[in-house]
Amino acid sequence: MTAFPNRHILAIEDDPLLGVHLNDHLARQGFAVTLCGDGRDGLVLASEREFDLVLLDILLPGLDGLEVLARLRQSRHVPVILISALGDEQDRITGFSRGADDYLPKPFGMGELQVRIEAILRRIAYERGQPAPSSVFPLHFDEGRCDVRHDDAWAGLTPTEYRLLETFWRHPEEVLSKPFLYQQVLRRGYSRHDRSLDMHVSNIRRKLAAIDLHGVRLEALWGRGYLLKLQVA
Repeated sequence: MTAFPNRHILAIEDDPLLGVHLNDHLARQGFAVTLCGDGRDGLVLASEREFDLVLLDILLPGLDGLEVLARLRQSRHVPVILISALGDEQDRITGFSRGADDYLPKPFGMGELQVRIEAILRRIAYERGQPAPSSVFPLHFDEGRCDVRHDDAWAGLTPTEYRLLETFWRHPEEVLSKPFLYQQVLRRGYSRHDRSLDMHVSNIRRKLAAIDLHGVRLEALWGRGYLLKLQVA
């Protein structure tokens, strides 16, 4: 069962077999699913009704998915995951430039789709109601400077490292998945071959150690994500 039950997903997909698989899997995870096989009809539904997320195929009858997305963004900011068998880099670039939140090439597994959906929903939930940062350790966050200070020492974080550490700091002792962190911090879809997140985490570890901050540890959990451990002396 998903961590986001009762969220309503619109799936605009003209392949009836894939539509059945999407509906069956997502319904078992607690999502409500509306299926639509035509681009124009899908645009009307997405524009007139409230959905938490839209799955949008690119090759559609009536109106192609990229045009649906462009028109939808004129009035709605609902999250959109593009799905396509094309897999062309230019399609991905065009999709993101028109406001897509993620891009998933066909064929894909239902497990990967669910992870990407939950990463986007989690990012949105985080942005709408951020919990207060932990105050267990004397680490000062300076948003204007995009850096953190321990005692009188600044860590020298980059803006991306700052956003990443702040995200961890707001979720202590909680496993944050890589898809969520890519969406929340790096602002792009997760790829298992992209090592940039691991590089940023490694840099944060090194810079926190350099300012002598003890009791804070970023742990990698294989296949799950990262966890910020706070060890109070």
